Amino acid sequence: MWDYSEKVKDHFLNPRNTGVIENADGIGDVGSLACGDALKLTLKIDEHERIIDAKFQTFGCASAIASSSALTEMIKGLTIHEAEKITNDHIVDFLGGLPKEKIHCSVMGRDALEKAIQFYRGKQDIPKEGQVVCECFGVTDIEIEKTIREHQLKGITDVTSYIKAGGGCGKCHETIQSTIHRVHGTNDIVEEV
Repeated sequence: MWDYSEKVKDHFLNPRNTGVIENADGIGDVGSLACGDALKLTLKIDEHERIIDAKFQTFGCASAIASSSALTEMIKGLTIHEAEKITNDHIVDFLGGLPKEKIHCSVMGRDALEKAIQFYRGKQDIPKEGQVVCECFGVTDIEIEKTIREHQLKGITDVTSYIKAGGGCGKCHETIQSTIHRVHGTNDIVEEV
C-alpha cells in the first residue's frame, strides 16, 4: 500500500479541473494507454499569454490523477513564461510528496504542460531529441541522461520511478546503467536487475 499525503488523497478523491477545453489554445497529450498511463492537458490562454483555464483527462492511478489535478491548480493564472518553469518536483512539493515509485506521474504532468505550450506556440510537431532507448515507454537517451543529472539518480529503479524507462521488458537496463556510470564518472554504482 502506498503512503499518500492528505493533499494527494484530496486531489485524487476530489480532482479539480477535469474535462477538456473546447477550442483549446494549448493541447498536451502524453503517455499511452498501452503502457498504462495517459494524460491530456488543455489550456485556454488570453491575449497577455496568461493561462485562464486548464483542464485534464487522465487514465492512470491515484498519483496520476492527483498530479494532473495539482498541475492545473498550479498553472491557472500564470503566464506561459511562468508556467514553463514548473518542474515535476514543484508538482510533488505541491502535493506534499509522492511515493518514489510514483514520481513518474508528476513527470507526465510536466511533459503534458511542455507539449501544451509547444502546441500554443505552433511547435507541436517537434520530434523528441535523441535516440529511443526504452522502446516500451518511448524514452530517449537525452531524457534519461537529463533526469539522472537533474535528480542525481543512482540506479535503474530510480530512473524507472522518474520517467518509467526500464520499467517494461528490461532490454534497456544495460544502456541505462551505462548512462548512470558515465554521468557519475564511476563504475562503483551497481544495481541488480
